[in-house]
This record gives sequence, C-alpha cells and structure tokens, in this order.
Amino acid sequence: MKVTIGGPLKVAFRPWVEGLENIPAEGPAILASNHLSFSDSFFLPAVLDRKVTFIAKAEYFTTPGVKGRLTAAFFKGVGQLPVDRSGGRGAGEAAIKSGTDVLERGELFGIYPEGTRSPDGRLYRGKPGGLARVALASGAPVIPVAMIDTEKIQPPGKVMPKLMRPGIRIGRPLDFGRYQGMEHDRFVLRALTDEVMYEIMKLSGQEYVDMYATAAKRQIAEAAKAEKEQARKKKELSDRVGRTLSRGVGAWPSASGS
Repeated sequence: MKVTIGGPLKVAFRPWVEGLENIPAEGPAILASNHLSFSDSFFLPAVLDRKVTFIAKAEYFTTPGVKGRLTAAFFKGVGQLPVDRSGGRGAGEAAIKSGTDVLERGELFGIYPEGTRSPDGRLYRGKPGGLARVALASGAPVIPVAMIDTEKIQPPGKVMPKLMRPGIRIGRPLDFGRYQGMEHDRFVLRALTDEVMYEIMKLSGQEYVDMYATAAKRQIAEAAKAEKEQARKKKELSDRVGRTLSRGVGAWPSASGS
C-alpha cells in the first residue's frame, strides 16, 4: 500500500526533502512534526524508505458501509493506527501505549505534538502528555520534522488537493536520555516538549504561538460566531429601518393633493 500511494504522490506533487540522512536505517525513532494539513500523514511516509506509524481517530476505522470499509483499508495501508480519543485520560494512555508498542518493535512512530492541525499556519504550543511520555517510556530518539506548504495543498475543509510542491525538513535526532526515570515530572515533560517545538520552529520558519492550537480554534470559532451574530443584528436593524421608512413615505400626502 505504501508503494501504491507513495509513488503517485511523489510523481504528482514532487515533494522536496532535506535531512533524509537524519532518519536511521533501522531501530526505533519518534518523528515529531508540525501539523498543517490532513495530507501530512501521507507526504512524510511517501518520502521515506521505512514505514511510519501515526495515530488516527478510531472513527476512520469504524464508519459503516462501503465507504467506511474503504477508508479503514486506506488508513491501515498507510500506517495509521486507530485510537479512540474520546475518552479523556484513558484515551491518552491508549495513545501512549500504542506509540511505545510501535517503538518496541524497532519501528518509526510519527506524532504531532500540537495535538491538532494548525488553524492558521502558525506553530502552536506542544502538548507534553503524548510526545514526552512516549519518548521517556521508550528511550527512542526524537527527530523533529517540519512540513512546508502542505496547508496550501489541502486546506481544512477542502476535498480536492491543489497540485504544488510541498517541502519536508528533517532535523537531527534529539537524545533525552538525561531525563530517563523522570516521566512523571511535569516540568521535565514540559521542557522536553518545548525543546522539540523549538527545533520544529527553526526548521519550519513558522511564527510560534505560546498557546494550544485547540484553544486557538475555539477563539477563532467564537470570533466567527460573534461576527455572524453581529451581521445578523445589523441586517435586522437595516430591515427594520427600511420598513419604517417605507411606511412613512406611504403616509406622506402627495404634491397634487396638498
């Protein structure tokens, strides 16, 4: 499936890559990437010789019907791992367990520290609960990755991609052996995550925002809702004034009858 999908992707989009030499030929490693587009999980594996396993929403694998089965087969084929993320802390533990299992098999595990796609192309604060805990539990090196321009190819909500060249920059592996045994220290988890996000920022050239992307999405949604409500009230006022003026004009005496 990787050959089937990866080949056409490389031919159609011709992604450029820097730093391929930083991917180990064998052994476990964590690829920590920024997240600009749904297609990130396809472009990164397409340019690598080794399989990369990402975590995906369980809904992609459980949707009924023919379309649901095809979607599930596609995601399994490109190395997506189903995890139910609706259960709060339990979901987080399941994701960490899935990641460490992949690494224990000596494979590559891909993760997006921001936790969700960037709503505006900027780089947001990394969540320490996933990346840092998997890194410390496994002892695997963390390789920072920057996806470039993938949000322009397939913005959120768009089905048909635009043909253009995305880029991928792969940084040098980061060793966090100095933190072994400290996976329950929240300050260590925060420091490790911030160090990785800083490396991703240098690779991507993105503006960094010191807040979570989920919070930014809420703010954007609330602002859009407020703007829509303001526009509705403005239209109501305009319509009301129009009706008042119309009634007033109809009540005025005509020039011939004065």
